[in-house]
Amino acid sequence: MPKAKTFEESITELEQIVTLLESGDAPLDEAVALFEKGMKLSAKCHDQLDKAEQKVKLLTENEEGTVKTTDFNSGEDS
Repeated sequence: MPKAKTFEESITELEQIVTLLESGDAPLDEAVALFEKGMKLSAKCHDQLDKAEQKVKLLTENEEGTVKTTDFNSGEDS
């Protein structure tokens, strides 16, 4: 069973697909297949980002259930 691709690997592959499609050199059938693969990779990346965001929210919730935010520049909590 092949190992699942990391987010970074998926983004790299998606960028390669976009470059190929933008070049306009792929035959129609190949371009459609690349587009379909790109859409699936895009959906997978969005899903991974959503899951990461939810995990970060869980990790940063305080006792009242509100999300604690931090300004990266100042390092102060808000």
